[in-house]
Amino acid sequence: MLTVQASHFEGLITTIVGYILLAMTLILCHGLAALVRFQRSRRLLGVCYIVVKVSLLVVVEIGVFPLICGWWLDICSLEMFDASLKDRELSFKSAPGTTMFLHWLVGMVYVFYFASFILLLREVLRPGVLWFLRNLNDPDFNPVQEMIHLPIYRHLRRFILSVVVFGSIVLLMLWLPIRLIKLLLPTFLPYNVMLYSDAPVSELSLELLLLQVVLPALLEQGHTRQWLKGLVRAWTVSAGYLLDLHSYLLGEQDDNDANQPVNNNNNNPPPGHHNNNNPAPAVGEGLHAAHQAILQQGGPVGFQPYHRPLRFPFRIVLLIAFMCITLLVASLVCLTLPVFTGRWLMSFWTGNSKIHELYTAACGLYVCWLSIRGVTVLLAWMPQGRTVIMRKVQEWTLMILKTLVVALLVAGVIPLLLGLLFELVIVAPLRVPLDQTPLFYPWQDWALGVLHAKIIAAITLMGPQWWLKTVIEQVYANGIRNIDLQFIIRKLAAPVISVLLLSLCVPYVIAAGVVPAVGVTPEMEILMQRRIYPFLLMVVSLIGILSFQIRQFKRLYEHIKNDKYLVGQRLVNYERKAGRASSVPPPNPVAE
Repeated sequence: MLTVQASHFEGLITTIVGYILLAMTLILCHGLAALVRFQRSRRLLGVCYIVVKVSLLVVVEIGVFPLICGWWLDICSLEMFDASLKDRELSFKSAPGTTMFLHWLVGMVYVFYFASFILLLREVLRPGVLWFLRNLNDPDFNPVQEMIHLPIYRHLRRFILSVVVFGSIVLLMLWLPIRLIKLLLPTFLPYNVMLYSDAPVSELSLELLLLQVVLPALLEQGHTRQWLKGLVRAWTVSAGYLLDLHSYLLGEQDDNDANQPVNNNNNNPPPGHHNNNNPAPAVGEGLHAAHQAILQQGGPVGFQPYHRPLRFPFRIVLLIAFMCITLLVASLVCLTLPVFTGRWLMSFWTGNSKIHELYTAACGLYVCWLSIRGVTVLLAWMPQGRTVIMRKVQEWTLMILKTLVVALLVAGVIPLLLGLLFELVIVAPLRVPLDQTPLFYPWQDWALGVLHAKIIAAITLMGPQWWLKTVIEQVYANGIRNIDLQFIIRKLAAPVISVLLLSLCVPYVIAAGVVPAVGVTPEMEILMQRRIYPFLLMVVSLIGILSFQIRQFKRLYEHIKNDKYLVGQRLVNYERKAGRASSVPPPNPVAE
């Protein structure tokens, strides 16, 4: 009991233990009902047990497993941040709920990216290589059905295997590289991630900016997935030819395509091939191929034959060792190169002062991405000649200048004004008392403004059709290559900046110019300056709600009027004003 209370989650742990005891009781009652042949009670108890079993497995899969991964990641990365288990214990005691949620979130992100990488591997490797991993794109895969039908010991064995695999990968790609970095580069670690800022909004805003803006931009707009897929395929081809496992890793589809024509009448596999598939019937071959293409949109499924070389188990061991070395080297590069590049670049204008590593990592990551992107573009342009390259350079220079102007307005000025307005309307009135002076940090306001602008843009795109949604869709459809600077400034940047500037300036002019001229006390002046922004927000919100309700009442009135008086497309027995004849002529009885 003392251990449960020390965990700060005695209610949750007690509930889970209660459900486990309930499941065991249901199993016992189900066995007794089967023994005495109470069929209805046995069926009801079985259904109740299935509900409890699925609920507990969902809690374990979605709650406990990511939490274990998050804590293991934190423990293995303690030396990278110059922290200790004592620090983690103190943070857990000070804020247990926040600490557990952050570790669960980190573990969930780790599991998600691991599953995404497995899906990418399925697109490259031969179907059947990853037979020991569940295929999430399999149309026959149903996790709830597996939870119902598979026994508990199978789920427990799978859970232990998943913990071992994920934990081993964390050791290989995080703990071991950190040890090597501390051995080879003693002065490189630890990373500086201390939250030393006294701003009302701490470095968490930068973390949110990195997760919500920088990483999605790299993953979606930077062709990162195609590059990663190309690297995986190049490594697979190299490892396959070095270890004579090309047929096992990639299949023999390329060889069959190269050796056309192929004798389609021979259904017997060549010697040395392992084929567990039945041959497809000759009738309806096109329909079968189309069906397989539909099923393989998210990655190949099924099984393909392969050639098994001599000493096959030894080659598989060498392949696993080669894979571990590659993952170790890749982790070393990812942990050192972006941070080192960012530190070197930011040292030119910050000197020797310590900077949060999120700044350096983001800067280095973008510089590395731009360098790789530039090299790939130049390699694609080189066969076209010098004239074409110079013309392309001019076009790209003009496009980059336009993009910089648009980025300055859309990603610089608008988020700064939006973040400052949010600071004046929400943060300052709630956090700063009237007898203290609020301090504003433009960088923090800009970071929060970027997040707010992204949320507003997403809500606008999901909402009804109006001018801002049309403009955003048009800008997104044009893209960077066909960017229209005049259209963006005239239709998007200028109206939004004008509205934000009016929202900032009009309350300030009223509080600092009109109110002192009236002759109020200094305390009233301070109160007006600090509370006028939320007051005007309430007034504008109230006016918006009233106008919306008035429009709704008008629509309801028109709907009732049309239901009562409208016959076809003509109004009958209805007069707009009393004593005035109806403008609708009486119907012609002869015509009727």
